[in-house]
Amino acid sequence: MIQKISELKTYSIRRNSLRILLTFLFLFLTNKSHTQQKREIFVKTIDQKITVDGRAQEESWNFAKEVGDFTQWFPSDSAKATNKTFVKALRDNENIYLLIKSVTSSKKYVIPSLRRDYQGRAADNVSFIFDTFNDNTNAYFFGVTPAGTQRESLVFNGGNDYGRDTDSSWDVKWECESEVYDDYILNEVKIPIKFLNFPEGSNSWGFNIYRFDSNTNERTVWSPVSRNQMIINLAFLGKMIFEDPLEKSMAPLAFIPYLNTIKSKDFEKQSKSNNLSYGGDIKVPIGNGLNLDLTLNPDFSQVEVDDQVVNLTRFEIRLPEKRQFFIQNSDLFSNYGDSRDGRPFFSRRIGVAKDLDGNNIQNKIVAGARLSGKIDENWRIGFLHMVTDEDIKNQIPSNNNTVFSLQKKMFSRSNLSLIILNRENTKDYDFTQFNDKFNRLIGLDYNLASNDNKYVGKFYFHKSFKPDSNRDDDDESFGGRIVRNTRNNTLELGGSFIGEDFKSDLGFVRRTDLFKVTPKYKLKFYPNRDKLIQVDLDIGMWSYYRPNDNFKNSDRTISPSINLRFKNQSNFDIRLYNRNTYLYNDFDPTGLNPENPIPAGKTYKYSSIKFNYRSNEAKKFYYQIEPEFGEFYTGTKYSIENRFNLRFQPYMTTTLSINYDHIDLGNAFPSENIWLVRPKIDFTFTKNLFWSSYIQFSSQSENLGINSRLQWRFAPLSDLYIVYNDNYFIENSLVPRLRSLNLKLTYWLNI
Repeated sequence: MIQKISELKTYSIRRNSLRILLTFLFLFLTNKSHTQQKREIFVKTIDQKITVDGRAQEESWNFAKEVGDFTQWFPSDSAKATNKTFVKALRDNENIYLLIKSVTSSKKYVIPSLRRDYQGRAADNVSFIFDTFNDNTNAYFFGVTPAGTQRESLVFNGGNDYGRDTDSSWDVKWECESEVYDDYILNEVKIPIKFLNFPEGSNSWGFNIYRFDSNTNERTVWSPVSRNQMIINLAFLGKMIFEDPLEKSMAPLAFIPYLNTIKSKDFEKQSKSNNLSYGGDIKVPIGNGLNLDLTLNPDFSQVEVDDQVVNLTRFEIRLPEKRQFFIQNSDLFSNYGDSRDGRPFFSRRIGVAKDLDGNNIQNKIVAGARLSGKIDENWRIGFLHMVTDEDIKNQIPSNNNTVFSLQKKMFSRSNLSLIILNRENTKDYDFTQFNDKFNRLIGLDYNLASNDNKYVGKFYFHKSFKPDSNRDDDDESFGGRIVRNTRNNTLELGGSFIGEDFKSDLGFVRRTDLFKVTPKYKLKFYPNRDKLIQVDLDIGMWSYYRPNDNFKNSDRTISPSINLRFKNQSNFDIRLYNRNTYLYNDFDPTGLNPENPIPAGKTYKYSSIKFNYRSNEAKKFYYQIEPEFGEFYTGTKYSIENRFNLRFQPYMTTTLSINYDHIDLGNAFPSENIWLVRPKIDFTFTKNLFWSSYIQFSSQSENLGINSRLQWRFAPLSDLYIVYNDNYFIENSLVPRLRSLNLKLTYWLNI
């Protein structure tokens, strides 16, 4: 009887949750917003070739119309820029040219590195955005420093969040040169049109350009953006108007072969190996909007190692994807579901598997294909298929891994997206369970973004399938999130449900049998002070329930905070945490005493306070300090995370991260001191020669790792890598574990 009541409650909450989501969807689907007059920059067509040298000596520049009148985004969005910035644009049949003149008050600039894809937050630079389909959702992003260092990215999801909504792995051949004069900088840029996707006959693109100026500590922008929005937000673009419509253009076929030699020694197995591998990628343009990428025997040995982390939670840690083949256009595949608890596709599931001891090991990828891009102004498509090899010794089967995504633009900036996933064994194996032969999923997501970005949100419904699926399975996942963001207030309401039988082998699902509620509110003030420019007061709650346990509240966190933002770009915040955690299983948070865990079957209540200070990253020495102390389950925990950075610009940056946790769970448990130390040094000798070394020591995993990489970009997008890796067990002394040396050559060939 009790089980029947629980099932009825689960059905009721699923039905009512869907009703609430549909109500939100109805209310916000038709949201209309006033559109302000857009700024315009005119692009004159020329037949004279431009030499990109940062000097602008060609006569054609005299006929280009100039725009300026930049406004501040930081520290105040109601003031004009102190130092002026002027922009001109031209084009011929093959290229778009930009000339950017940045007036300066000093020749002292912040140039952290000569490495491509520099971090712009702490650098003097100008960055510009092209929305070639005028959808205010996807765009190309470029940037350049006074030293002529380049960066480029893809922007998606409207640019609502710089970290989540940009892809810096995208590479393209373009030119820029910078020349520093007494009181200004000239940046001259040439971008080949053939490398950008756009509709044939385009008369205009969305466009914006912004500047970070360390002399005045200002961040200024041509088409104004409110301070409560990201400066790259695509809702606030101006217009780039072409004198003549753009002709059809197509990127050339690109072949990118590689050759890799590796010499390694496994000290545990007392074995040595010398291997030679080869393979490559082929990039095939299809029309003006689609790209087909093919890869054979891909190799990722040049990718920087993952950051080691201290995991004091009950759940798996999700590490970021760093393999270029999976990152490009990744929003078409990864931007589904609940990003924290129920993401249906997580690309790191491909090429990584577990051995018989439960350790993560590399699972060889045989080949793969990816089709992605724009069908037209309203439709995007993504298709990814990867074949992984079998590993009989570790009982790992060969799998076909397939993802299909279709996205339809709705209204001004929203979209409706369909995703289909399939992971299936390529053949029958004796060691594979019947229910593990395949896993499939189908889902529908609606991503909301109003015209002025005041409202953003997501609503989704996903269903999974396995060989023994039946109608009674609780195998759905659905949820929603809606955010109202104004200058002074941000209100967010969210919730999600993950059924006990929901499964996504290619996804990241922290736990099942979950119903989650996440309301948040932020109040923002803008004091008219010399130093303090913004105060944020916010409070959030994360509450988890178990539907199949009479909706027992398994986890709840309430967290108020205050954040102070200063004119010198430093930040200080204080955050309180009040947590309730019910343990369904015995748990050792340190990971060092599995024989003596915290017992299950009761609720633990504990609170803590955290401080965080981040100094101005434009300084040559900058740092971040984050201490936290308070209760922790049955005892107490003191933690501190430190990050110190010293820059000898533009050639060298050193970073030292030190994390320390002291955990005392009471007399019944041993106290533990956990250290994580990560020094890193990065040399950029020139714009084409780099060397970085990264050392990581973790007392929790008892591991010391060394990763050292030398990269020489000897031709555009073509590299020679030398990579050295060394790993040690940390017991009473250093015990060698695995050592390797790689020499890898890649070459980009346009055909």
